[in-house]
This record gives sequence, structure tokens and C-alpha cells, in this order.
Amino acid sequence: MLASIKGPRDVKRLRVEELPALAAEIRDLCVAAVAKSGGHLGPNLGVVELTIALHRIFDSPRDRILWDTGHQAYVHKMLTGRASDFATLRQGGGLSGYPSQAESEHDIIENSHASTALSYADGLANAYALRGERDRAVVAVIGDGALTGGMAWEALNNIAGRKDQDHPLVIVVNDNGRSYSPTIGGLASHLSALRTNQRYEDVLGFVKDNLTKVPLVGPPVYDTLHGIKKGVKDIFAPQAMFEDLGLKYIGPIDGHDTAIVEAALAKAKAFRRPVIVHVITTKGHGYSPAENHDEDCFHSPGVFDPATGQEVPKPYSWTNVFGDEMVKLGKERDDIVAITAAMLHPVGLADFAESYPDRIYDVGIAEQHALTSAAGLALGGLHPVVSLYATFLNRAFDQLLMDVALHRLPVTVTLDRSGVTGDDGPSHNGMWDLSILQVIPGLRIAVPRDADRLRELLREAVRVDDAPTVVRFPKGPAGAALEAVGKLGEMDVLRSGEPDVLIVAVGPMAAVCLEAAALLDAQGISATVVDPRWVKPLDEALVLAAAAHKLVAVVEDNGRVGAVGDAVARLLRDADVDIPVRTYGIPQRFLDHAKRPKILSEIGLTPQDLARNITEAVAKRTAMLENHPAR
Repeated sequence: MLASIKGPRDVKRLRVEELPALAAEIRDLCVAAVAKSGGHLGPNLGVVELTIALHRIFDSPRDRILWDTGHQAYVHKMLTGRASDFATLRQGGGLSGYPSQAESEHDIIENSHASTALSYADGLANAYALRGERDRAVVAVIGDGALTGGMAWEALNNIAGRKDQDHPLVIVVNDNGRSYSPTIGGLASHLSALRTNQRYEDVLGFVKDNLTKVPLVGPPVYDTLHGIKKGVKDIFAPQAMFEDLGLKYIGPIDGHDTAIVEAALAKAKAFRRPVIVHVITTKGHGYSPAENHDEDCFHSPGVFDPATGQEVPKPYSWTNVFGDEMVKLGKERDDIVAITAAMLHPVGLADFAESYPDRIYDVGIAEQHALTSAAGLALGGLHPVVSLYATFLNRAFDQLLMDVALHRLPVTVTLDRSGVTGDDGPSHNGMWDLSILQVIPGLRIAVPRDADRLRELLREAVRVDDAPTVVRFPKGPAGAALEAVGKLGEMDVLRSGEPDVLIVAVGPMAAVCLEAAALLDAQGISATVVDPRWVKPLDEALVLAAAAHKLVAVVEDNGRVGAVGDAVARLLRDADVDIPVRTYGIPQRFLDHAKRPKILSEIGLTPQDLARNITEAVAKRTAMLENHPAR
């Protein structure tokens, strides 16, 4: 049946009794595709019936369906004509793991940073109203986890206060009690109390037992089943949270019953005002290994056996190294506490939380709050370690600048998944932090090249008691240790050479730089390779080292603009050292999804590319010196 679905019109043509079979096919394809490529399985298994209902009630792409976050849009992709391409999921040139404007007119926002869709929806609805397109509905599907983000509540407040309300704007709260791990916070507790209320369960049971006896789900039946009458709704009381904002509330409803979801969505669409539709779903629904997975319901598994759900063992990763070292540090120092933003397992803090349950704070999807809360912890005499994905630090720049650095507080931020991450596409590459963090006064940034250096630099970072520190590391296996052959100030010398080229290898790019140096040696060009370890502030010993070479090459896994390469050039200019600096990093564009090695090859960050480019730069420099010896 799924093979015949080329777009939403085909979904609308199906008979109600055919929908369970369609849902089963969708789940089978989800499991099969993610088993081969890895990806977001649990969230998508939970929204199958909801997505089917959305495309039967609304008319995408004229009606706009926004996904917050986009990792729950696999089913949407299948129902908008992309099911036949799912074998290419998250592969170079294939389907993205998130909505993609390049793929389909049914995708409008390419977001993977949570809590944003309601703001998009507010703007879209206002735009359509001003353009006179009041028949175009805007639908935002937001998980309960994303409602822990403050931006979502800023949007809700603004939506409720809109002057022009004559327009269908539907907010679907997909409530499964989990974002990655179980959802944290007061809102989550409120929804959880509702979800586990036995009277609610009894009503849902009544619905299940009696709906089939009703020829049509008409308004009288719908009102009875969902407690629209205020007296019945007061049993559950979730509506007060939203209706106090002035938003109409429908629910809670069983998100795995397509007929009930369709009825609720149709009612919401016809209301022509902002409406909350509260849908209860089960993450991983219909696939027992996901439903029974305690950690995160297969939120984002790697490659696995679809028959058993058994994941292929992953090599010891940078995240594992960090997590193990944090447990050791926690044992040695009782002032060390940890903060995460709904990413306890992904950032490696689960073992720390188990060992020191009173010293871990999961703030939900609220990176801004995480940093300022860390500032408060530091003011109280503790040393907080805030662990985020590098791409999500962007959201808390102001707090790191004004709440932490301004007060010179001892807060350590660790940035997992820095640099090119690959599979998850442009919004997940951690390619911005080394640029945006350069402007923060007093901040110190460490970039380890291997697992041993991660342990070493993390320990150095938490010893700093008068300034914030950042330690960044990439995704994937930690790789072999690269031992230093000497020291240059506080920098590690990885390879000594005659005065031709000084290669400044930033963190995990050290292995690539050593290979490039060997290739240069074969061309008669000698290269010294140094690892600065701390890239902010740079070691002053770099000035004298650069002056002894013909060329300086800085290689980093970050956007080229404003990052370490630019900092090295500025350091040399300030010291009146007139040595050319070449910077090699990520071009300032949004990179398409693909495996990390493929992306690095495409952007010229391979040993062969570096050796060729440096050879050309040395040749130009040599020719210039020969033609202008006075210089």
C-alpha cells in the first residue's frame, strides 16, 4: 500500500479500514531503513498515526506542517512521495534525516534545534493573514520535550496575544513523556500526572471499547469522549495551563487512534483560532525493542539487527572517554557538578549521574538556562561542567558571555560532536564554536587531539578557578594516541622539521596534519607540526616558531572565518612577524549530510589536499623571496 502513496492526496483516498495496514507498512519501512543507516527511530514510530491524520485533514503543501524537531518527520517524508528513497536515508546524496526544502515542497523548515517551530508558525500565520490567504492553515507539531525550551513559551505567549486571530493555527503537542530521555521539569511533571491518571485511562478504555459501535465520530460523540464539557475536563485539568494563556485546548487524545486524531484535528482546523491539540503517544510504538528500551526508546540508534533490535557494538568514543573521566573527577572533587540539556546519555553523563545523583542537573531543552544556572552554581562555590553538543552552544552564547565570562566564573563547557559530524546534516555540524567563542574575554578553549589529551585537558580545565573554560571534541571513535616528540612553550611538538612550514594542527586534525607532513617531506618540503592544545589564548611561543619558518599553515575542524587560523594571523601581526598564514578549515556554508570522511574530502581537509595546497603556497612564497630578497 505504501508504494502507491505518491503524496497526501493518495493518503486522503484511503478508506478508514485501510489505515492500520498503512501504519504497519510505515513502521516496517522505518525499522528497516534505520537499521541500515542509523537515525531517529523511536520518535518516528510514535507519530505514525498522527502523521497519517495530519495529511488526511490538512492540505500540504498549501497548509503548512512544521515539525519541531525535524527528527520526527520520517513518516511525513514517506507520505509526501519519498518512501521509495528511504534506502538512501542519511547517506550522501540521499534523503536527509530532517526536513529538507531541496527534497520536497512539503518541507518548509529544516530545523533540528528544538523549540523553534511555534515561532515559525506565528510568523507564517501572520504572513498569510496579511496576504489575505486566510484559508491556509499552519500546523506546528511539537514534542513535550521541546516545551521545556523557553523559546516555545515565548511563542505561545505571542500567539495567544495576536491581534488578528481569524486564521487556523493548530499546535499539536505530541506528549510521549520523553525528548531523548524522560522529559524533565515542572511541565513534564504536570503532563505526566495527567498521562498516568487512572480516570483518564478509564475514559480512554471506554473510547476504545465503544467507538466501533458508533457509525460516525460526530460532534456529540466527540464532545463526550474527549471531555469538552468543562466539568469532565476538570477531572484532568491540563487545559488550564494553556487556556490561561488564552489558547483553546482539545485533549488529551489517544495519538495512536487515527479516527480520534482526525476528529480532533478537523475540529481544531474549523475553529479558525489558535488551538492546542494534546496527543498522547508512545515513543517507539509498534516495535517492541524500541518500546522496551529504557534509555531512550531507540531515539537515535546506530546500525542494528531489525529482528532483535540488537545494536552493532560501537567503538570506544570521545564521548565514552569524557564520561569515564568525569566519574573519576567526581570521586576526586566533591565540588564538581554536571549540567546537561536533555542529553544525559548522548553527552556521556549517565555514569556520572548514577555515581553522583545529587550532583547532576538535567534542565531540559534549555541551553540558555543551563549556562546561567551554571553561573549560579559557580557563585555558590561549585565547579559546574556543562555538557552540550557543539551546535547547541550557539543558543547560549549571550549567557556564556554576559552571565559567566563577565563574572570570571569557573564554569567548564564541554562540546561534544564538534566539527564535521556528517550524517545529521547542516544543523548538527559543530563548525561555529571556535569562531563565536573567540570574542569572549577571558575564556580559555582547549582542543584535544586524542583520548589521552581529552583526559589531560579536561583536568586542566576544571582546575581553572578564575575564568570559564571550553573543551571541544568530535563525534566517533577516539582513535590512537599521538605522542609529542617535544614541547614548544605549552604546545606539543608532534613532528620536528627544518624551517620550511609550521603546521598548527588543531585537535583531532593532528593525525591528518602528520600524514600531510610526510607527503610534504617526499616533495622535499620539511614541516614542523605542533598541537597548541589550548587555542585561546594562543601560546606566545608560537610567534618565535612562526618567525623561523617560511609559511604557517593552520588546520582546524571549524569554519575558517574568525577561528583559530585568524587568531594565529592576528597574533603574528600584533608581534610584527611578517610570515604568511594559510588557514585550512570548513568553508562558510551549510554542508550537506554525508559521512564525515566524505565531507572532509569534499572540502579539502585530507592529507593529500593539504600537502598539495601547502606545496603550492611554499612555491609561491619561495618565488616571491627570490624575486624580492629584501622582503
